This record gives sequence, structure tokens and C-alpha cells, in this order.
Amino acid sequence: MRKKLAEAYRRLSLVSRIRFSYIIPFVPVLLLSIYTYYNFWVSNQTYGDMIGSVVKASTFNMDFKHDFDYETYLLIVGQRDIKESPLYMMLDDAEKVVEELETVTNNSENSERLKDIKNYLKNLDSYLTHITENLSIEGTYDQNMQIWENDVQVGTALLQESVYRYIFYEVRELEQEWANQQKIFKRVISISIIAYILVVILMLIISYYFNILLRQVRNEQVQLRKAELMVLQSQINPHFLYNTLDAITWLAEAGEQETVVKMVGSLSGFFRTSLNQGKDIVTLAEELQHIRSYLEIQKIRYQDILEYDIDVSDEFGDVKIPKITLQPLVENAIYHGIKNKRGGGKISVTAKSDSGDLRIYVRDDGVGMDEERLHAVLDGIFEKKPEEKDIYGLYNVNERIRLYFGEEYGITLSSEKGIGTESVVRLPVNGGV
Repeated sequence: MRKKLAEAYRRLSLVSRIRFSYIIPFVPVLLLSIYTYYNFWVSNQTYGDMIGSVVKASTFNMDFKHDFDYETYLLIVGQRDIKESPLYMMLDDAEKVVEELETVTNNSENSERLKDIKNYLKNLDSYLTHITENLSIEGTYDQNMQIWENDVQVGTALLQESVYRYIFYEVRELEQEWANQQKIFKRVISISIIAYILVVILMLIISYYFNILLRQVRNEQVQLRKAELMVLQSQINPHFLYNTLDAITWLAEAGEQETVVKMVGSLSGFFRTSLNQGKDIVTLAEELQHIRSYLEIQKIRYQDILEYDIDVSDEFGDVKIPKITLQPLVENAIYHGIKNKRGGGKISVTAKSDSGDLRIYVRDDGVGMDEERLHAVLDGIFEKKPEEKDIYGLYNVNERIRLYFGEEYGITLSSEKGIGTESVVRLPVNGGV
């Protein structure tokens, strides 16, 4: 059974395990509550029955002796006919009261007293029968008076004394039951306090380990996303490298030695920044140098159609930015904007501070996009799995920024057909990673 339960627990999802862990501390509280309510219910039932028995016995005892003795006397002296006398009814009512008391009496000694009371009632019934029989015989007045004085009054006195004793011991039982209830109540209060303290401690422990587990899961997810994004990022460099080496080969064959030297120097600077000792975060100054090397290489390749201008204040040089953030934006501006425009175009990179954030603008005056295409690109950027390969670079940039700095940061695009495209990178000026 334990193995089956353990196996079932292992099959639960992480969320289900966490929910199950939160339920466990409340099990003892539930059991304690059931135990408490059950004990109080039993105790109250017993207490109520005992109070009821005392009330019934008190009512029975208050007037019975006086009324029975008086009605018997009236019967003997001839002032009451046996048919009109309530004596037999009084004995029947008393018998019923005793029977009710027997159903609610738990004390063995009081149960014996109830048996004595029933015997006294039977004796009174026999005395009454004897008196009734004597009434039909002349000369039995003195005998009936003797029965009344020696038997009836003694019997009612003994019955009254037994009822008094029954009430006394029932009241004493009530006091003991009340004391027991107080003990149970105090015990329950003490156990409840301990149980609730344990529950709070368990909840704190579970919350602590839950937070650790949650951080662990979050870190694993972050690392997984980083790995996925680095795979996407790695797709950028090989394509560019192949084209650049082809261009260098072509220039070398054409005898353009100075251009080759310049291009190789820019390529070296480009990859030096790209590698950056494995760092994922660089300064904006390093990132600008990276795209400057990239643009210099592309300008050599597309010298007739490409111009560029980088105008960013040195005061933003220490702002942190994910490595290879701007290069994909510049690459898109070249291949999807300027390259398709007749007569070439220009790329400009600027930046300005806005309410504690830094906004970097990459603008081109290329062919631009119509509204439908712009929406398709924006949807691809913010989808978890963009379908178009051309959007991978932008998606990568946006995801890395959000990963490092938060969901409110990232890139936005605006474009107009025939006018050009503007990409805006939003970063925290003092963002920590």
C-alpha cells in the first residue's frame, strides 16, 4: 500500500505536489476539530440528560407526599369517593416519571435508588388497594387510619427521602461532569494552540522550501531560455562571416590590398567584441564599437548604396546591454530596407534618456513596410516560436532584453512604406543583471 501511494505521489505534477504539501498541515487540524466537536457533543448530551433528570425528579418530589397523604386521608374519612380520587393516577404518573429517569440515569447507585422508588410506589399501591377493600366493610375505619399512619405516610416519607438522595447525587454528578467539561475544554485549548503553532511552523517551512523550489525552477527556465537564445544568436555570425570572407577573397583577387587590410581589421574587431570572453552583458560603448565594425565591413561591401552615422553621447557609454543587441537591427535595416531601395540609403543610430530609461534608435530610410507586414513582424517578435527565419534575430534581441531586465523592456518597431523603418531599444539606464 505504501509503495502504491509513493508511486502515485511520484507521478504527480510539481504543482500538484505543492498543493498536496499545503493540504497536509491541515489534516491534524481537521482531526482535532472532529475530536473536539465530538467530545463537546457527547458531554453536552450527558449534561443535558442529567439536568433533565434532576428537573423531573424535583417536580415529582415537590408535591407528591403531601398530596398523596392528604388524598388518602380524604378517602378514609369518606370525603372522597374512590372513583373520584386521583390517587391511582398519581401513582401511574409517578411510575412514568421513574421510567423516564431510568432511561437517562447513568450512575449505578442512582439506578438502584430508582428501583427502591419503584418498590415504594408498589407498596403504596398495595396500601391503597387494602384501604379501598376495607371501605366496603363496616368497622374498618380504625384499621384504615392505622394503615394510613403507619404504612402510607411512612412509605411516602421513604419515597421522598429516596428522591432527595437521587437528586443530591445527580447534582453531584452534574458538578463532576461540569468539572470534566472544564478539563476537556482546557485540554482542547492547549492541544489546539500547539496544533496551530505546528501548522504555522509547517506552513512556514513549506513556504520556504516552496520558494527555493520555485527559484530553482525559475532559474532552470531562465537558463533554458538563455541556451535557446544563444542557439538563435549563433545563427547570426556564420552567415555574416561567410559573406565577409567571400568579399575579402574577391578584394584580394582584385588587388585591393588596403581595403582588404581595413576589412580584416574591422572583422577582427567585430569578432573580438562578439566573443568578449564569453560575457553576455557588455557596455553600450562596446556594443556601439561592435556595430561600427559591422557597418564598416558592410560599407566596404555595399559602398555605393550604404551610408551610416552613429551619434550617441559618451555619457551613456557605461549603460549595460545584452551583447549583439544592435547588430541584428542594423542587419535588418541593410538587408530589408536599404538593399532593396534603388539608389541606396542611410542608417543612423542615436540614443536619448527618458524617465530613467535609455532609448536607442536605429533608423533607416529604406523601402519600409506597409501596415500589414509591420503587424506580421511585430507578432513574430512577441510570439514564443516565430515562424519566419528573418524574424529570429529581432525575436532574439527582444527576448534577451526582457530576460535580463524585465518584461517592460525590449524593442518596438515603426515603419512606413517608402519612407523607412525605425527600431527602438528600451533599456534601464541603471539596470543591474
